[in-house]
Amino acid sequence: MSTPPLAPAGMAPGPFGGPQAQQAAREVNTATLCRIGQETVQDIVYRTMEIFQLLRNMQLPNGVTYHTGTYQDRLTKLQDHLRQLSILFRKLRLVYDKCNENCGGMDPIPVEQLIPYVDEDSSKNDDRAGPPRFASEERREIAEVNKKLKQKNQQLKQIMDQLRNLIWDINAMLAMRN
Repeated sequence: MSTPPLAPAGMAPGPFGGPQAQQAAREVNTATLCRIGQETVQDIVYRTMEIFQLLRNMQLPNGVTYHTGTYQDRLTKLQDHLRQLSILFRKLRLVYDKCNENCGGMDPIPVEQLIPYVDEDSSKNDDRAGPPRFASEERREIAEVNKKLKQKNQQLKQIMDQLRNLIWDINAMLAMRN
């Protein structure tokens, strides 16, 4: 099954565009492909939910008097949903393959390299001091919050230990009274 070429937003493939427009229609941006893939996954989830809804409401004809017309109608709907689900999975596979094809030559960049952190010794670049300084301040604030959180956790642990000892003593006194 062949699918029509995917056109980016604002450009329609067809006889009205020149060769450049038709070439652009065939080469779709990877971000657009990801959006199309996301919409396809949402459609798949929606169709799957509809299938389960049909199956939940569908009673199997096991000798009990049942309207065959209703059964046949629900069975037809179920088969239609399964066919559409199969088409959506094929579409998702095509989008996936096209994304892999477009990203095939790219080297994956670790996420740690994409976040700008500044150490004390690398403050020489004044033109890039804005965002890295912000990341450094944010990291410092997170470290302070973590430190306060550890202190609070330690205090709570001490209170819990004191309460446990107090309950132990009360139980011991009650046991001796009996």
